[in-house]
Amino acid sequence: MKEYNVLQYGAKGDGVSNDAFAIQHAIDDCAKNGGGQVVLQSGRVFYSDSIRLRENVDLHIQKGARLKATANIDGYIRPNKLINDPKTALIGNPVTGKPSFVFIYAYGADNCSVSGEGVIDANGHSFVQRKDRYYVTGDFYPRPTVIYVEKSNHITFKDITITDAPFWTLHPAGCDDVLIDRIRILNDLDVANSDGIDPDHCTNVRILGCHIECADDCICLKTTKGNSEYGPCENIIIDSCTLISTSAAIKIGTEGVGDFRNIIVNNCIISKSNRGLSIQIRDGGHVENVSYSNIMIETRRFCPDWWGTAEPIVITAFNRDENTKSGSIRHIRFDNVTARGENGVLIHGSEDNLIEDVSFENCRITLSKTSKWQCGLYDLRPCLDWGVEKHDNSAFVIKYAKDVRIMKTRTAWGETCENYRHALDAENVENLELLRFEGKAAPNETEDIKLNNVRLVR
Repeated sequence: MKEYNVLQYGAKGDGVSNDAFAIQHAIDDCAKNGGGQVVLQSGRVFYSDSIRLRENVDLHIQKGARLKATANIDGYIRPNKLINDPKTALIGNPVTGKPSFVFIYAYGADNCSVSGEGVIDANGHSFVQRKDRYYVTGDFYPRPTVIYVEKSNHITFKDITITDAPFWTLHPAGCDDVLIDRIRILNDLDVANSDGIDPDHCTNVRILGCHIECADDCICLKTTKGNSEYGPCENIIIDSCTLISTSAAIKIGTEGVGDFRNIIVNNCIISKSNRGLSIQIRDGGHVENVSYSNIMIETRRFCPDWWGTAEPIVITAFNRDENTKSGSIRHIRFDNVTARGENGVLIHGSEDNLIEDVSFENCRITLSKTSKWQCGLYDLRPCLDWGVEKHDNSAFVIKYAKDVRIMKTRTAWGETCENYRHALDAENVENLELLRFEGKAAPNETEDIKLNNVRLVR
């Protein structure tokens, strides 16, 4: 592979000079010559405006090198100025459109990659301000996305570390054959919207061996309105990751105008998170064929500013607003999942949209109060009718569902809360099957299993 040394293109690597022109020149030359590797050398800090990846180019950041994003918003690529697309009117509308600002950008750049054991420093604290001791937000929104790659196939992100994102960190959109291998994302746990990895309308995605610490979601599958010209999010493998989040560690939704299907999550450890595994459908997209296995989850409430009330597993389908009908959720599997946290599993559909065919096997759910924050709550946001609702906490709460099986599964209690109640609290469920389910009520509560309008399968 031919190498292109950015120092030979005039980069200083002194952490002060703006090296964007030199880095971009090297990338463009590399692409014109058929591809290769553009190298940022170890022992240097390359301060830079936005750069654009090209087809067949590997941006290689050597161990000990740092690519640091500019603090000047005028130095960022704005995708709406580069793509002649009528949908760009959505840009800047919260998180429904394409990114407003991007540090590392690619469009139609097949076979591009970012590699190396160096660091991408997104300089996020240049764009945020503190709200309180638990929460940092920005004075404009959305803030810069660190890496946004659109309509690019056979792409790879490998071995890099990304730190201090002001907004979403790694956002591939409309891409096929995406490999994200052994990367680290180390964002501060109080910076709002600093998601880790957000595959959006992507297919054949592998997220393997990553460690992610971030506010909001660590890994979130999306089908956003801004990229609705692309297809579903499907054929996804998430394996062997360690995750810490102030929202959900692994989530499907809530931005979901397209479908999600054929998703495997395996061999992951989730710790110190506001939520564990979450499927939240609020738009017209449907979810089917999702399998979770061999997962350990630890949850606690971070603070009330963040979505989630320490639910280890959440599956919900609600209409986003009066003009948006939610899609369906069906064929979901949980096998060998161990969860310990301040809240229990929540499955909640609606009268005209039942969540269908959900199974738990070889699972253990333990509720134990560890934070100072209020219990007896479930967070149903965003949706038309509900918000953070008062409801006693049980190991399983199931409402408006059909064909639910809980097999060879146990529940238990640790440090108690006055709102802890039942092993299972089910209401409006068609065909609930309990096979070797073991669970007792919380201390001072007499009813192990509470059923209301539930058809049991014997």
